[in-house]
Amino acid sequence: MQARAAGADASDIAELERAKVLALQVREAFQARRRRESELSALFDTASDLARLRSVDSVLTAIVRRARQLLGTDTAYLTLNDDTRGDTHMRVTDGTVSAWFQSLRLPMGAGLGGLVAQTAAPYATDSYFTDTRFRHTEDINGGVREEGLVAILGVPLLRGSQVIGVLYAADRTERTFERSEVALLGSLAAHAAIALDNARLLEETRAALEELSATSRELRAHSASVERAAGAHDRFIDLVLRGGGVEDVAVAVTEVLGGRLTVLDQDGRATPSGGDPGPPDPAGALSLARTTGRTVRDGDWWTAAVTVNDELIGGLVLGREEELSVSDQRILERAALVTALLLLIRRSAGEAEHRVRGELLGELLSAPTRDPDGLRERARRLGADLDRPHAVVVAQIGGPVGDGEGDGVGTRAAAAAGHLAAVRGGLAGVHEGRLVLCLPDVAPGAAAEAVRVELRSSAGAVTAGGAGPATGPEALAAAAVEATRCLGTLVALGRTGQSASAEELGFFGLLVGERRDVGAFVRATLAPVLDYDAKRGTDLVATLRAWFDAGGSPARAAESLRVHVNTVTQRLDRVARLLGRDWSTPDRALEVQLALRLHRLAEGAG
Repeated sequence: MQARAAGADASDIAELERAKVLALQVREAFQARRRRESELSALFDTASDLARLRSVDSVLTAIVRRARQLLGTDTAYLTLNDDTRGDTHMRVTDGTVSAWFQSLRLPMGAGLGGLVAQTAAPYATDSYFTDTRFRHTEDINGGVREEGLVAILGVPLLRGSQVIGVLYAADRTERTFERSEVALLGSLAAHAAIALDNARLLEETRAALEELSATSRELRAHSASVERAAGAHDRFIDLVLRGGGVEDVAVAVTEVLGGRLTVLDQDGRATPSGGDPGPPDPAGALSLARTTGRTVRDGDWWTAAVTVNDELIGGLVLGREEELSVSDQRILERAALVTALLLLIRRSAGEAEHRVRGELLGELLSAPTRDPDGLRERARRLGADLDRPHAVVVAQIGGPVGDGEGDGVGTRAAAAAGHLAAVRGGLAGVHEGRLVLCLPDVAPGAAAEAVRVELRSSAGAVTAGGAGPATGPEALAAAAVEATRCLGTLVALGRTGQSASAEELGFFGLLVGERRDVGAFVRATLAPVLDYDAKRGTDLVATLRAWFDAGGSPARAAESLRVHVNTVTQRLDRVARLLGRDWSTPDRALEVQLALRLHRLAEGAG
């Protein structure tokens, strides 16, 4: 421009134009060379990262950051395919701000990345939302829109011919990506794929080495376990020949295998060796060990069932943190076989004692006045004092004990009842198809609840009625009748699986028998009121109770309910329309009040 202003001739101006063009070409060549040097330096640094075996996450983060810097984009990110879930997820991002976008998971084949994965070729879009070459989804569009992206370039990460992910560079404005930029991003993607493949190979190599080490350790452990098994076998034979006890088995097992051994009786109760309390609840593991015939692990406890002819009579539970080898588990199972012989003898003796106690209880309840002194003496020899105050509990486990298909359950329940009575210095047995227990020095209600809780582990739902305290044969027999009536009341009220004493049930024990249909009586008397409350969310039943408790005084009932007396009057008018105007006459009132009490009792409210 200066030459033109100075009036230079045309040839000089043309020469100057050619010089300018050459200068611009030289500058562009230098810029391209510097850009290429920067790209090569970034690729070299990435290769160095791989050579130094840095963590995969660090390498991928560096690759994504370099991609963003070299291409000069607003963001760069990398996604990996998840074969387990059948989608692809965001692994590394740089320059992103949206938490939604950073945690995005994409369906296979969706979005621009889906097109790249399907074709194993790079794709770019100048304007993402107007591009129809790929499938748009609401989730992907939402994430891209929240991040504000417009122009996106994606290149595949290849493991052989398999696409394992996609590397992206993206701008928040429209942009056309050049071939050199596509090639650069592809080179970075190749390095990323190498990093991931190296990590996979390294993990597989490490796993193979660990497997070889484990195999070597297993061989050494197997050799040692064979020697232990032979020594334990000889020791168990010697123990049986010497007539040892269950405690001797426990000592032998712990000396061979270590840990802490607990011996379980036929009821699943723990008798620990060396004072160890045993597992908190061995029933599940013991049942599984019985079914499979093998040792069962539950945390730090190893359980082997003690059985005779498929009947569970106990178990051995070894507490040990270390893994038990198969050979060591067989040692525990052999110890269980030896224990079966010893527990069978112990159980036979216990059943004999329970049978004697049951026979004594049967005579006590059937003929208490025939030989009261003889009954007292026989009870004394069994450790029971009939002249101490006893609570009498009658329990039902669904059907008569020992009848029908519940026979096994009834037998276990009877054994559990006998154990409870023996421990507490009382008596237990089966009388007229129900379990009867006499327990000294305990309140009837507490005794009934203790029996229900003790028997439910072996018999499931147990209903128990209690009476007493009673002293002497005749009084105990009378208390058993009262406890039976209490049990019948609970069953009639639909409160099976619960416990109560005759005192807790009050006068209802005198009014309700086993065959009385309490539910039908309550419905026949109160159905209109109950249905009205249920449909409208009111509580006329509570108003009736308050009115009766207040002696028929609406004012005192209003005080009890904390409402205005007019409210009580209106509610009682509603009751009159539902039950009839004569509901408050003496005969009807007694019937309504009894139905209210039975309704509350049936709900377990007291």
